[in-house]
Amino acid sequence: MTALVRSWVETANDPDGAFPLNNLPFGVFSNGDAPRCAVAIGDRVLDLAALQSAGLLPDHGFDEPALNTFMAKGKAVWGEVRDALTDLLREGNETGAVRAALHAMDAATMHLPFRVAEYTDFYAGRQHAFNVGSLFRDPANALPPNWLHIPIGYNGRASTVVVSGTAFHRPRGQTKAPDADRPSFGPCRRLDIELEMGAVVGTPSEMGRPVTVDEADDMIFGYVLLNDWSARDIQAWEYQPLGPFQAKAFATTIGAWVVTKAALEPFRRPTPPRERELLPYIRDTGPMLYDIDLAVSIAPEGGPATEICRTNYDTLYYSAPQQLAHHASSGCAMRTGDLLGSGTISGPEKGMFGSLLEMTWGGKEAITLEGGETRTFVEDGDTLGLHGHAQGDGYRIGFGPCTGTLLPARDAGA
Repeated sequence: MTALVRSWVETANDPDGAFPLNNLPFGVFSNGDAPRCAVAIGDRVLDLAALQSAGLLPDHGFDEPALNTFMAKGKAVWGEVRDALTDLLREGNETGAVRAALHAMDAATMHLPFRVAEYTDFYAGRQHAFNVGSLFRDPANALPPNWLHIPIGYNGRASTVVVSGTAFHRPRGQTKAPDADRPSFGPCRRLDIELEMGAVVGTPSEMGRPVTVDEADDMIFGYVLLNDWSARDIQAWEYQPLGPFQAKAFATTIGAWVVTKAALEPFRRPTPPRERELLPYIRDTGPMLYDIDLAVSIAPEGGPATEICRTNYDTLYYSAPQQLAHHASSGCAMRTGDLLGSGTISGPEKGMFGSLLEMTWGGKEAITLEGGETRTFVEDGDTLGLHGHAQGDGYRIGFGPCTGTLLPARDAGA
Protein backbone atom coordinates (compact mmCIF):
# COMPACT_ATOMS: atom_id res chain seq x y z
CA MET A 1 0.00 0.00 0.00
CA THR A 2 1.29 3.46 -0.95
CA ALA A 3 2.31 5.64 2.02
CA LEU A 4 1.29 9.25 2.65
CA VAL A 5 3.04 11.77 0.38
CA ARG A 6 3.72 14.72 2.65
CA SER A 7 2.86 18.26 1.57
CA TRP A 8 3.96 21.71 2.73
CA VAL A 9 0.23 22.41 3.09
CA GLU A 10 0.16 21.10 6.67
CA THR A 11 -3.56 20.21 6.78
CA ALA A 12 -2.97 17.82 3.88
CA ASN A 13 -0.94 15.61 6.23
CA ASP A 14 -3.85 14.93 8.61
CA PRO A 15 -4.32 11.12 8.55
CA ASP A 16 -8.08 11.57 8.93
CA GLY A 17 -8.39 14.35 6.35
CA ALA A 18 -10.12 13.81 3.02
CA PHE A 19 -7.63 15.57 0.76
CA PRO A 20 -3.97 14.56 1.19
CA LEU A 21 -1.42 15.02 -1.58
CA ASN A 22 -2.12 11.41 -2.60
CA ASN A 23 -5.64 12.48 -3.61
CA LEU A 24 -5.75 15.79 -5.55
CA PRO A 25 -9.39 15.57 -6.68
CA PHE A 26 -10.56 18.04 -9.33
CA GLY A 27 -13.49 20.44 -9.06
CA VAL A 28 -14.77 23.91 -9.97
CA PHE A 29 -14.96 26.76 -7.47
CA SER A 30 -15.53 30.50 -7.19
CA ASN A 31 -14.77 32.99 -4.48
CA GLY A 32 -16.94 35.97 -5.37
CA ASP A 33 -15.61 35.83 -8.91
CA ALA A 34 -15.82 33.63 -12.02
CA PRO A 35 -15.91 29.84 -11.57
CA ARG A 36 -12.71 28.03 -12.59
CA CYS A 37 -10.98 24.71 -12.10
CA ALA A 38 -9.24 23.64 -8.92
CA VAL A 39 -7.91 20.74 -6.89
CA ALA A 40 -8.50 20.14 -3.18
CA ILE A 41 -5.46 19.95 -0.88
CA GLY A 42 -5.99 19.73 2.88
CA ASP A 43 -8.46 22.44 3.88
CA ARG A 44 -7.57 24.54 0.84
CA VAL A 45 -8.69 24.91 -2.75
CA LEU A 46 -5.83 25.34 -5.22
CA ASP A 47 -6.73 27.63 -8.13
CA LEU A 48 -5.52 25.90 -11.30
CA ALA A 49 -6.40 28.89 -13.45
CA ALA A 50 -3.95 30.97 -11.41
CA LEU A 51 -1.22 28.35 -11.85
CA GLN A 52 -1.95 28.22 -15.57
CA SER A 53 -1.77 32.03 -15.81
CA ALA A 54 1.56 32.01 -13.93
CA GLY A 55 3.01 29.48 -16.37
CA LEU A 56 3.23 26.74 -13.75
CA LEU A 57 0.76 24.55 -15.65
CA PRO A 58 0.13 24.26 -19.40
CA ASP A 59 -3.09 25.70 -20.84
CA HIS A 60 -5.62 22.91 -20.37
CA GLY A 61 -8.70 25.11 -20.04
CA PHE A 62 -8.36 25.53 -16.28
CA ASP A 63 -9.80 29.05 -16.53
CA GLU A 64 -13.10 27.57 -17.76
CA PRO A 65 -16.10 26.87 -15.48
CA ALA A 66 -15.93 23.11 -16.12
CA LEU A 67 -13.31 20.35 -16.35
CA ASN A 68 -14.44 19.11 -19.78
CA THR A 69 -11.58 20.60 -21.82
CA PHE A 70 -9.01 19.05 -19.50
CA MET A 71 -10.85 15.72 -19.24
CA ALA A 72 -11.01 15.37 -23.03
CA LYS A 73 -7.20 15.45 -23.31
CA GLY A 74 -6.83 11.93 -22.03
CA LYS A 75 -4.83 9.74 -19.72
CA ALA A 76 -1.32 10.99 -20.57
CA VAL A 77 -2.21 14.64 -19.91
CA TRP A 78 -4.08 13.73 -16.71
CA GLY A 79 -0.93 12.02 -15.47
CA GLU A 80 1.34 14.91 -16.44
CA VAL A 81 -0.80 17.43 -14.57
CA ARG A 82 -1.03 15.18 -11.51
CA ASP A 83 2.77 14.78 -11.46
CA ALA A 84 3.27 18.55 -11.81
CA LEU A 85 0.84 19.34 -8.99
CA THR A 86 2.39 16.69 -6.74
CA ASP A 87 5.80 18.27 -7.30
CA LEU A 88 4.52 21.81 -6.62
CA LEU A 89 2.81 20.75 -3.39
CA ARG A 90 5.35 18.25 -2.06
CA GLU A 91 6.95 18.98 1.32
CA GLY A 92 9.97 21.27 0.88
CA ASN A 93 8.81 22.74 -2.44
CA GLU A 94 6.75 25.70 -1.20
CA THR A 95 6.74 28.80 -3.41
CA GLY A 96 4.98 32.12 -3.11
CA ALA A 97 3.20 31.70 -6.44
CA VAL A 98 1.54 28.45 -5.39
CA ARG A 99 0.70 29.71 -1.90
CA ALA A 100 -0.98 32.75 -3.47
CA ALA A 101 -3.23 30.39 -5.47
CA LEU A 102 -4.61 28.71 -2.32
CA HIS A 103 -8.05 29.64 -1.01
CA ALA A 104 -9.83 28.59 2.17
CA MET A 105 -12.19 25.74 1.30
CA ASP A 106 -14.87 26.90 3.73
CA ALA A 107 -14.99 30.28 1.93
CA ALA A 108 -15.25 28.77 -1.57
CA THR A 109 -18.46 28.18 -3.50
CA MET A 110 -18.41 24.84 -5.28
CA HIS A 111 -20.06 24.30 -8.67
CA LEU A 112 -20.81 21.29 -10.85
CA PRO A 113 -17.32 20.05 -11.65
CA PHE A 114 -18.07 19.25 -15.30
CA ARG A 115 -20.74 19.85 -17.92
CA VAL A 116 -22.86 16.70 -17.80
CA ALA A 117 -23.22 15.59 -21.41
CA GLU A 118 -25.52 12.63 -20.76
CA TYR A 119 -26.52 10.70 -17.65
CA THR A 120 -27.04 6.94 -17.57
CA ASP A 121 -28.00 5.08 -14.42
CA PHE A 122 -27.19 1.40 -14.04
CA TYR A 123 -28.52 -1.32 -11.75
CA ALA A 124 -25.26 -3.08 -10.92
CA GLY A 125 -25.68 -4.07 -7.26
CA ARG A 126 -26.86 -7.66 -6.91
CA GLN A 127 -28.17 -7.33 -3.35
CA HIS A 128 -30.09 -4.15 -4.24
CA ALA A 129 -31.54 -5.77 -7.37
CA PHE A 130 -32.64 -8.79 -5.33
CA ASN A 131 -34.16 -6.65 -2.56
CA VAL A 132 -36.08 -4.37 -4.92
CA GLY A 133 -37.19 -7.27 -7.07
CA SER A 134 -38.47 -9.03 -3.97
CA LEU A 135 -40.44 -5.95 -2.95
CA PHE A 136 -41.83 -5.03 -6.37
CA ARG A 137 -42.40 -8.63 -7.55
CA ASP A 138 -41.47 -11.64 -5.38
CA PRO A 139 -38.22 -13.31 -4.19
CA ALA A 140 -38.57 -16.16 -6.69
CA ASN A 141 -38.55 -13.68 -9.59
CA ALA A 142 -36.49 -10.93 -7.98
CA LEU A 143 -33.74 -10.79 -10.62
CA PRO A 144 -34.83 -10.27 -14.22
CA PRO A 145 -33.68 -13.16 -16.45
CA ASN A 146 -31.04 -10.97 -18.12
CA TRP A 147 -29.54 -9.51 -14.92
CA LEU A 148 -26.63 -11.96 -14.52
CA HIS A 149 -25.66 -11.47 -18.16
CA ILE A 150 -25.95 -7.75 -18.86
CA PRO A 151 -25.44 -4.44 -16.99
CA ILE A 152 -29.01 -3.10 -16.95
CA GLY A 153 -29.39 0.67 -17.22
CA TYR A 154 -31.61 3.49 -18.39
CA ASN A 155 -30.98 6.96 -19.81
CA GLY A 156 -31.59 9.62 -17.18
CA ARG A 157 -31.72 13.42 -17.24
CA ALA A 158 -28.49 15.40 -17.42
CA SER A 159 -30.48 18.63 -16.95
CA THR A 160 -31.29 17.89 -13.31
CA VAL A 161 -27.86 16.69 -12.14
CA VAL A 162 -26.91 19.15 -9.38
CA VAL A 163 -23.89 19.70 -7.17
CA SER A 164 -23.71 18.81 -3.48
CA GLY A 165 -25.50 21.32 -1.25
CA THR A 166 -28.31 22.02 -3.71
CA ALA A 167 -31.84 21.93 -2.29
CA PHE A 168 -34.70 20.75 -4.51
CA HIS A 169 -38.47 20.44 -4.33
CA ARG A 170 -40.42 17.28 -3.65
CA PRO A 171 -41.56 15.96 -7.05
CA ARG A 172 -45.16 15.71 -8.11
CA GLY A 173 -46.40 12.90 -10.28
CA GLN A 174 -49.00 10.32 -11.15
CA THR A 175 -49.50 7.44 -8.72
CA LYS A 176 -52.08 4.72 -8.18
CA ALA A 177 -53.03 3.20 -4.85
CA PRO A 178 -53.48 -0.60 -4.91
CA ASP A 179 -57.20 -0.30 -4.07
CA ALA A 180 -57.93 2.65 -6.39
CA ASP A 181 -59.77 2.37 -9.69
CA ARG A 182 -57.74 5.10 -11.33
CA PRO A 183 -54.52 7.05 -10.71
CA SER A 184 -54.20 10.47 -9.08
CA PHE A 185 -51.69 13.32 -9.38
CA GLY A 186 -49.93 15.01 -6.48
CA PRO A 187 -46.74 15.20 -4.38
CA CYS A 188 -44.64 12.07 -4.04
CA ARG A 189 -45.18 10.39 -0.67
CA ARG A 190 -42.32 7.89 -0.79
CA LEU A 191 -39.23 9.97 -1.60
CA ASP A 192 -36.08 7.87 -1.40
CA ILE A 193 -32.32 8.08 -1.85
CA GLU A 194 -29.92 5.76 -3.63
CA LEU A 195 -26.29 5.50 -2.56
CA GLU A 196 -24.24 5.32 -5.75
CA MET A 197 -20.90 6.17 -7.28
CA GLY A 198 -20.72 8.01 -10.58
CA ALA A 199 -18.05 7.29 -13.19
CA VAL A 200 -17.09 10.37 -15.22
CA VAL A 201 -16.13 9.84 -18.86
CA GLY A 202 -13.11 11.85 -19.95
CA THR A 203 -12.13 10.77 -23.45
CA PRO A 204 -14.98 10.17 -25.92
CA SER A 205 -15.61 7.29 -28.33
CA GLU A 206 -16.76 7.32 -31.94
CA MET A 207 -20.29 6.51 -33.00
CA GLY A 208 -20.33 3.01 -34.46
CA ARG A 209 -17.13 1.90 -32.68
CA PRO A 210 -17.42 -0.40 -29.66
CA VAL A 211 -14.73 -0.25 -26.97
CA THR A 212 -13.13 -3.00 -24.92
CA VAL A 213 -13.34 -3.14 -21.14
CA ASP A 214 -9.71 -2.04 -20.89
CA GLU A 215 -10.30 0.86 -23.29
CA ALA A 216 -13.34 1.84 -21.25
CA ASP A 217 -11.24 1.88 -18.09
CA ASP A 218 -8.79 4.27 -19.77
CA MET A 219 -11.68 6.54 -20.86
CA ILE A 220 -12.86 7.12 -17.28
CA PHE A 221 -11.43 10.30 -15.76
CA GLY A 222 -12.58 9.64 -12.20
CA TYR A 223 -15.42 9.03 -9.77
CA VAL A 224 -17.90 11.07 -7.73
CA LEU A 225 -20.39 10.28 -5.00
CA LEU A 226 -23.89 10.17 -6.51
CA ASN A 227 -27.37 10.22 -4.97
CA ASP A 228 -30.02 9.10 -7.43
CA TRP A 229 -33.11 10.49 -5.68
CA SER A 230 -36.14 8.29 -6.37
CA ALA A 231 -39.91 8.77 -6.07
CA ARG A 232 -40.89 5.21 -5.23
CA ASP A 233 -44.67 5.61 -5.49
CA ILE A 234 -44.36 7.28 -8.89
CA GLN A 235 -41.86 4.61 -9.93
CA ALA A 236 -44.13 1.72 -8.92
CA TRP A 237 -46.92 2.99 -11.21
CA GLU A 238 -44.87 4.05 -14.23
CA TYR A 239 -41.91 1.68 -14.45
CA GLN A 240 -43.55 -1.19 -16.36
CA PRO A 241 -42.84 -1.92 -19.16
CA LEU A 242 -40.10 0.66 -19.92
CA GLY A 243 -38.63 1.50 -16.53
CA PRO A 244 -38.21 4.70 -14.46
CA PHE A 245 -39.09 8.05 -16.03
CA GLN A 246 -40.46 10.90 -13.90
CA ALA A 247 -39.65 8.91 -10.75
CA LYS A 248 -35.96 9.61 -11.40
CA ALA A 249 -35.96 12.76 -13.56
CA PHE A 250 -36.37 15.47 -10.91
CA ALA A 251 -32.91 15.48 -9.22
CA THR A 252 -29.59 13.63 -9.07
CA THR A 253 -26.94 14.98 -6.68
CA ILE A 254 -23.20 14.50 -7.21
CA GLY A 255 -20.24 15.49 -5.06
CA ALA A 256 -18.24 18.58 -5.96
CA TRP A 257 -14.93 16.70 -6.24
CA VAL A 258 -13.96 14.17 -8.91
CA VAL A 259 -11.47 11.68 -7.48
CA THR A 260 -9.17 10.43 -10.22
CA LYS A 261 -8.39 6.82 -11.06
CA ALA A 262 -4.73 7.53 -10.29
CA ALA A 263 -5.63 8.37 -6.68
CA LEU A 264 -7.72 5.20 -6.39
CA GLU A 265 -5.17 2.89 -8.04
CA PRO A 266 -3.88 1.34 -4.76
CA PHE A 267 -7.44 0.39 -3.81
CA ARG A 268 -8.48 -1.70 -6.83
CA ARG A 269 -10.52 -4.81 -6.04
CA PRO A 270 -11.91 -7.63 -8.21
CA THR A 271 -15.56 -8.08 -9.04
CA PRO A 272 -17.30 -11.01 -7.29
CA PRO A 273 -17.33 -14.58 -8.68
CA ARG A 274 -19.64 -14.88 -11.67
CA GLU A 275 -22.81 -16.90 -11.27
CA ARG A 276 -23.09 -17.01 -15.06
CA GLU A 277 -20.14 -16.63 -17.42
CA LEU A 278 -20.21 -13.20 -19.03
CA LEU A 279 -19.99 -12.75 -22.78
CA PRO A 280 -16.46 -11.90 -23.99
CA TYR A 281 -17.11 -8.20 -24.71
CA ILE A 282 -17.76 -7.43 -21.01
CA ARG A 283 -15.71 -10.19 -19.40
CA ASP A 284 -13.49 -9.17 -16.46
CA THR A 285 -9.91 -8.34 -17.43
CA GLY A 286 -8.62 -7.41 -13.98
CA PRO A 287 -9.62 -5.70 -10.72
CA MET A 288 -11.80 -2.70 -11.68
CA LEU A 289 -13.80 -2.11 -8.50
CA TYR A 290 -12.35 -0.17 -5.55
CA ASP A 291 -12.24 -0.60 -1.78
CA ILE A 292 -14.22 2.55 -0.90
CA ASP A 293 -16.01 2.80 2.44
CA LEU A 294 -19.44 4.40 1.90
CA ALA A 295 -22.04 5.73 4.32
CA VAL A 296 -25.39 7.55 4.33
CA SER A 297 -26.61 10.03 6.95
CA ILE A 298 -29.95 11.77 7.46
CA ALA A 299 -30.49 15.01 9.39
CA PRO A 300 -33.99 16.38 10.01
CA GLU A 301 -34.38 20.15 9.83
CA GLY A 302 -32.70 21.59 12.96
CA GLY A 303 -31.65 18.14 14.19
CA PRO A 304 -28.46 16.08 14.35
CA ALA A 305 -27.33 13.75 11.58
CA THR A 306 -27.75 9.99 12.04
CA GLU A 307 -25.76 7.42 10.07
CA ILE A 308 -28.24 4.94 8.59
CA CYS A 309 -26.06 2.87 6.25
CA ARG A 310 -22.45 1.78 5.83
CA THR A 311 -21.28 -0.36 2.93
CA ASN A 312 -18.51 -0.62 0.33
CA TYR A 313 -18.18 0.07 -3.39
CA ASP A 314 -16.56 -3.34 -3.89
CA THR A 315 -19.93 -5.08 -3.39
CA LEU A 316 -21.05 -4.20 -6.94
CA TYR A 317 -21.50 -6.99 -9.48
CA TYR A 318 -20.47 -5.00 -12.56
CA SER A 319 -17.61 -2.46 -12.67
CA ALA A 320 -17.87 0.96 -14.30
CA PRO A 321 -15.58 -0.11 -17.22
CA GLN A 322 -17.90 -3.06 -17.88
CA GLN A 323 -20.90 -0.72 -17.82
CA LEU A 324 -19.17 1.70 -20.18
CA ALA A 325 -18.08 -1.08 -22.57
CA HIS A 326 -21.64 -2.37 -22.68
CA HIS A 327 -22.98 1.16 -23.24
CA ALA A 328 -20.73 1.60 -26.29
CA SER A 329 -21.22 -1.97 -27.58
CA SER A 330 -24.12 -1.01 -29.86
CA GLY A 331 -22.08 1.78 -31.41
CA CYS A 332 -23.43 4.40 -29.02
CA ALA A 333 -21.04 7.37 -28.96
CA MET A 334 -19.77 8.21 -25.50
CA ARG A 335 -18.97 11.86 -24.84
CA THR A 336 -16.67 13.83 -22.57
CA GLY A 337 -18.74 14.58 -19.47
CA ASP A 338 -20.96 11.51 -19.66
CA LEU A 339 -21.96 10.39 -16.17
CA LEU A 340 -22.57 6.72 -15.39
CA GLY A 341 -24.36 5.96 -12.12
CA SER A 342 -23.37 2.62 -10.63
CA GLY A 343 -26.79 1.72 -9.31
CA THR A 344 -27.56 1.47 -5.62
CA ILE A 345 -24.70 -0.02 -3.60
CA SER A 346 -26.11 -2.41 -0.98
CA GLY A 347 -24.16 -4.95 1.02
CA PRO A 348 -25.50 -8.32 2.17
CA GLU A 349 -26.81 -7.16 5.58
CA LYS A 350 -29.59 -4.72 6.48
CA GLY A 351 -27.20 -2.09 7.88
CA MET A 352 -25.51 -2.09 4.48
CA PHE A 353 -28.57 -1.34 2.34
CA GLY A 354 -28.16 1.80 0.22
CA SER A 355 -31.78 2.97 -0.05
CA LEU A 356 -34.60 3.67 2.39
CA LEU A 357 -36.83 1.35 0.38
CA GLU A 358 -34.57 -1.50 1.47
CA MET A 359 -33.72 -0.21 4.95
CA THR A 360 -37.40 0.07 5.90
CA TRP A 361 -38.47 -2.86 3.71
CA GLY A 362 -40.95 -0.88 1.68
CA GLY A 363 -41.88 1.47 4.54
CA LYS A 364 -42.90 -1.29 6.97
CA GLU A 365 -39.98 -0.89 9.43
CA ALA A 366 -39.25 2.69 10.50
CA ILE A 367 -35.75 3.96 11.27
CA THR A 368 -35.28 5.86 14.55
CA LEU A 369 -33.01 8.90 14.35
CA GLU A 370 -30.77 10.22 17.13
CA GLY A 371 -33.25 12.93 18.09
CA GLY A 372 -36.04 10.39 18.48
CA GLU A 373 -37.83 11.06 15.18
CA THR A 374 -38.59 8.14 12.89
CA ARG A 375 -38.41 7.82 9.13
CA THR A 376 -39.60 5.44 6.48
CA PHE A 377 -38.92 7.83 3.60
CA VAL A 378 -37.46 11.34 3.25
CA GLU A 379 -39.54 14.17 4.75
CA ASP A 380 -39.53 17.86 3.84
CA GLY A 381 -36.58 19.65 5.44
CA ASP A 382 -34.43 16.49 5.68
CA THR A 383 -30.83 16.68 4.51
CA LEU A 384 -29.36 13.44 3.20
CA GLY A 385 -25.61 13.02 3.01
CA LEU A 386 -23.42 10.50 1.23
CA HIS A 387 -19.88 10.00 2.50
CA GLY A 388 -16.98 7.99 1.14
CA HIS A 389 -13.26 7.37 1.43
CA ALA A 390 -10.59 4.80 0.64
CA GLN A 391 -8.31 4.08 3.59
CA GLY A 392 -4.58 4.14 2.88
CA ASP A 393 -1.46 3.81 5.03
CA GLY A 394 -1.73 6.91 7.23
CA TYR A 395 -4.00 8.79 4.84
CA ARG A 396 -7.47 8.76 3.30
CA ILE A 397 -8.67 9.37 -0.24
CA GLY A 398 -11.89 11.27 0.47
CA PHE A 399 -14.66 12.37 -1.86
CA GLY A 400 -15.97 15.30 0.15
CA PRO A 401 -19.66 15.65 1.01
CA CYS A 402 -22.59 14.84 -1.27
CA THR A 403 -25.65 16.42 0.36
CA GLY A 404 -29.10 17.49 -0.69
CA THR A 405 -32.07 18.98 1.18
CA LEU A 406 -35.69 18.24 0.33
CA LEU A 407 -38.03 21.25 0.05
CA PRO A 408 -41.86 21.08 -0.09
CA ALA A 409 -43.55 20.38 -3.41
CA ARG A 410 -44.42 23.30 -5.69
CA ASP A 411 -47.62 23.75 -7.65
CA ALA A 412 -47.51 24.35 -11.39
CA GLY A 413 -46.96 28.06 -12.07
CA ALA A 414 -45.77 28.76 -8.50
